[in-house]
Amino acid sequence: MAAAALTREGGEDAFRRLFRFYRQRDVSDMRAVVDFSAPGGQVFRSQLSISSVSDQDAYRVGLQPVSQWKAYGLNGYPGFIFIPNPFLPGCQRHWVKQCLKLYPQKPNVCNLDLHMAPEKTVDLWGQSKEQLRRKSSSKREPRSLLEKLRWVTLGYHYNWDTKKYSANHHTPFPSDLAFLSEQVAAACGFRGFQAQAGILNYYHFDSSLGIHVDESELDHSRPLLSFSFGQSSIFLLGGRKREEAPTAMFMHSGDIMVMSGLSRLLYHAVPRVLPNPEGTALPSCLDQALPSDLPVGSVIEHSSDEDWQVCAKYLQSSRINMTIRQVLAEGQKFPEESGTNGKGQAPSEDSHHEENSRGKRHKPNTV
Repeated sequence: MAAAALTREGGEDAFRRLFRFYRQRDVSDMRAVVDFSAPGGQVFRSQLSISSVSDQDAYRVGLQPVSQWKAYGLNGYPGFIFIPNPFLPGCQRHWVKQCLKLYPQKPNVCNLDLHMAPEKTVDLWGQSKEQLRRKSSSKREPRSLLEKLRWVTLGYHYNWDTKKYSANHHTPFPSDLAFLSEQVAAACGFRGFQAQAGILNYYHFDSSLGIHVDESELDHSRPLLSFSFGQSSIFLLGGRKREEAPTAMFMHSGDIMVMSGLSRLLYHAVPRVLPNPEGTALPSCLDQALPSDLPVGSVIEHSSDEDWQVCAKYLQSSRINMTIRQVLAEGQKFPEESGTNGKGQAPSEDSHHEENSRGKRHKPNTV
């Protein structure tokens, strides 16, 4: 059955039917998937707050001036903003390297901490880089630790058991990522946004992100920011109930998505990771190196050729997504909790990140 027919059907758990439709590896009918590189239909241009971000601050985080961004909304989804790749040439490389080399380091938390000794997860990059660099695409080889990485949490660390954040499980949020998030939020009309928690998801071609709502943050008036790098994906955005059929859209490398207002608490999912539509191993936006003259105060750092070779090999079959949240409103505190230390990190059985491996579906410890 075509996606359009499934969408019209509605009824009990219409979302899951569409999720399963796009999850199929042999799906070729992508006509119903919104493509913001060629917007039309229910897509409309969205206004940005150009004066809220100086060109200098945009340059500092590797973004074009906000006046050059394109931003779109979707009819029926108030508060949803889609910004197709606004990054300057070469600057996505910085964020990819941070997600693979720096952000998985301690004191940040990752899925591998659940079943490996602490000393084994101290330097995932160092233990993986040579294996990744030598990796052949023509035969199956043991996966490196970086390829087994499924999630990393930053700032306030999400407790997978209680589905809550807490005051006593917090580590410093990366300053470069905080500054990037603040500029994007301000451009979308949310000045004063504070990046307090981050969940980084690491996908491969056999990965998916199950149907869920991000509602654990105590302040829902602040937006949820999503940044994608590497291979493409299909993103499903639904309604407040799973009976509402979702809208499917493509997310490509460099794309930014903002969920705010009425769209902040909608069901969403990623049923499928797809090869980038250009047909090359990596999207062309990742081909360019950083310019040699970065602006004063830039948070963007040059990567060595050796480091980028490792990142590029990883991204040939993978996608990285960063979601950034403000957990607390200004002056707000966490409620007192009894009988918990806030550090439970094992996800419950309904953990919504799934992966198919050699025909067998299992649910790794990931978001």
